[in-house]
Amino acid sequence: MMKKSLLVIFAVVMAIGAMAQVEQIVGDWATVDDKTGNQYAIVHIYQAGNGLYYGKIAKMLVGPKNLTCTTCEGEDRNQPMEGLVIIRGMKNVNGELKEGKVLDPESGKFYYGKIYLDKGKLVLRGSLDKRGILGRNQTWVKP
Repeated sequence: MMKKSLLVIFAVVMAIGAMAQVEQIVGDWATVDDKTGNQYAIVHIYQAGNGLYYGKIAKMLVGPKNLTCTTCEGEDRNQPMEGLVIIRGMKNVNGELKEGKVLDPESGKFYYGKIYLDKGKLVLRGSLDKRGILGRNQTWVKP
């Protein structure tokens, strides 16, 4: 009986920790250009009514204000960059956002996505495969 109680307490503590980490992910993040280190957009990450997490470009920090996603396909084609949803359908899985898609507005392509925190910075991994083996990371910072 004591082992079951400890197991339940451990599970509750882990769940609370995972929720707290995701709460730190929610909010505004500045995307950082891998090559120059310059910030180029503010992305707002939020939880939708369906319980999934999304992220949209709240503000472009470079380029013209009327910039559109010319490389995007379908309903996203030629949509303004500001307001474009680039993180879609992520689930909270043990304090990380996973099992969703990430749109790269430069290429117009979707990738499997994973988001987690590392030393106060947000790490977004976009990959060709669900396991995240074939892909790359981007590190975002608080604006």
